[in-house]
Amino acid sequence: MENGSVNHEMETASTITIKGILSLLMQNLDENNCKRLIPLGMGDPTLYSCFHTTHVAGQAVVEALQSDKFNGYSPTVGLPQTRRAIAEYLSSDLPYKLSCDDVFITSGCTQAIDVALAMLARPGANVLIPRPGFPIYELCATFRRLEIRYYDLLPENGWEVDLDSVEALADQNTVGFVIINPGNPCGNVYSYQHLKKIAEAAEKLKIPVIADEVYGHLVFGDNPFVPMGVFGSMVPVLTLGSLSKRWIVPGWRLGWFVINDPSCMFKNPKIIERIKKYFDILGGPATFIQAAVPHIIEQTDNVFFKKTINTLKQTSDICWDMIKEIPCLTCPQKPQGSMAVMIKLNISSLEDISDDIDFCFRLAKEESVIILPGTAVGLKNWLRITFAADPQSLKEALGRLKSFCKRHTKLMLQQQQ
Repeated sequence: MENGSVNHEMETASTITIKGILSLLMQNLDENNCKRLIPLGMGDPTLYSCFHTTHVAGQAVVEALQSDKFNGYSPTVGLPQTRRAIAEYLSSDLPYKLSCDDVFITSGCTQAIDVALAMLARPGANVLIPRPGFPIYELCATFRRLEIRYYDLLPENGWEVDLDSVEALADQNTVGFVIINPGNPCGNVYSYQHLKKIAEAAEKLKIPVIADEVYGHLVFGDNPFVPMGVFGSMVPVLTLGSLSKRWIVPGWRLGWFVINDPSCMFKNPKIIERIKKYFDILGGPATFIQAAVPHIIEQTDNVFFKKTINTLKQTSDICWDMIKEIPCLTCPQKPQGSMAVMIKLNISSLEDISDDIDFCFRLAKEESVIILPGTAVGLKNWLRITFAADPQSLKEALGRLKSFCKRHTKLMLQQQQ
């Protein structure tokens, strides 16, 4: 400890993982603290009882398992009926139809990220990644020896892409342009107009867009969810998604990698063969989980989705309202979608805390509340708060956060002296 602050050795940006940092924060909890743990760091809504999957999903898995038809290996690219169901599901929001051959089944969206970067990687290549963003992109790119070039998201503009910086960063060796919509970690949702500008920029630069839509349809603000694949005729779009968030089953590890390219600017026989060969070395989701997907997609009632959206809207409102009452924290935009929000930390108003990492470690020890330091997602002295929690727990956690901030403000410490 130095000058009242706690020093914690952090990894380089390219090796940071959210789970790794959250594990360190958990290790820093005070065993003698009688306050119950409230985790707001991980995007896993199943941690709270108000979020649970639909009965249809569970029943579909049980039926697939008990049928005794899906105990063997599936094709490495996924079961044909699963690929077809996902193609139809995604096509309902597009001006063209995907075929089952456009869809490849992955073990969660994380594996889809790895597939996208692996397929684009080549010697000397670089990839454009948002800051703040999701650190698995940096980790995968580092393993693939892809140079990472960060473009900024603009908090003052609803976390829109800084397209000027994208154009300045891209060159003849740029092989991909990652966007995350709905936004993780920012809670933003891009408008149709902004997505079109992104497509136009990518078209001009002649690079495919990697569209991370793992939070697709989880929106509750002014902008509806528009899949980037809508612009697939303009620029190739590699869509990444999963059942995890919308169906609240992150542990099932059912994701997809989809090529939105009706003009065949990206996909050609050589590319498709390369993708298939890569999938031959991957381990996909359990066969019986894949087999359940068509029934899950076809039979899930809109009432289930609306209930999830309403709960997220309620908890995001709680987060927005309570954060405004904490002087050292600022939220630039009310969450519009996903399950998390970025909060700016005013370190200069705190007497004995050095940065966002120190803040989160001290908060964990003193208040048994876990939130993610912004450094983990690319923004120093910011915080990411996950609001996918039951309302009462969220209110309690934010109340403890307020007390913590009050104790550590310069004014409060001066009054105590």
